[in-house]
Amino acid sequence: MRGWWQEISDLVLPADCAGCGRPGGTLCDRCRGALRGSGARRVEPSPAPPGLPVVHAAVEYVDEARAVLLAHKERGALRLARPLGEALARAVRAACPGGGPGAGPRGRSAVGSGAVCGARPGTRRETRPGTRPCVGPGARPCGAPLLLVPVPSARRSVGARGHDPARRIALAAAGVLRADGRPARVPAVLCQRRRVTDQSGLDARQRRANVTGALGAVPGGGRLLVAGPVVVVDDLMTTGASLAEAARAVTAAGGLVIGAAVVAAPLTATNRN
Repeated sequence: MRGWWQEISDLVLPADCAGCGRPGGTLCDRCRGALRGSGARRVEPSPAPPGLPVVHAAVEYVDEARAVLLAHKERGALRLARPLGEALARAVRAACPGGGPGAGPRGRSAVGSGAVCGARPGTRRETRPGTRPCVGPGARPCGAPLLLVPVPSARRSVGARGHDPARRIALAAAGVLRADGRPARVPAVLCQRRRVTDQSGLDARQRRANVTGALGAVPGGGRLLVAGPVVVVDDLMTTGASLAEAARAVTAAGGLVIGAAVVAAPLTATNRN
């Protein structure tokens, strides 16, 4: 009930900018520009947890971006999902070498080029005309949709907030990618297998111990993962423990993880560009 009431109130009640608090709309032009940033960057926490894929972040977790993410996540400002999804889509594009699978007019298509989705950049295999390339166990044809798999929220958190922030942003990002000619889906494949402690206040080692083995695939999730290569997504990366655990769970279920993407990462995350 809370979720639909939030959506209605967003439409009918006057709102101040979620980024700076100025009156005039949910997100002012200046704060919308802050979410666009200067381009997605490769980031890496220190220390990086074992199994963490290459991660790209759209913006730094500071100032307006931090305020907008918190407004969406904790205060239920659901109309922010669209601009946050646009930011996540930019990070997803950066995570996909060659423009990503099925790239449309604004991204070079890999189909017929010999490139292989989910393989390391530069991996090629000659194929007969009219066929789609595939190499090795788990490789996906390059016409396959990109699968955005969000780190799942705990049921109690979803109930308290009235929505699942990471999934909502992922759905918005998939819509942006499809509009840009890149097939993308958000399959509901991961769930929490056991209860985890609230991560706030935990250091990197404690967070890794808290989430290790906590995620798994839902029944039938493995069948959904064979549809295409996977980018693990979340709204924020701090220590990388949740992204690493999600990547492990996807791989264990038969998915092919090619990277990870987040809306924001802290300034302390090393820029690997």
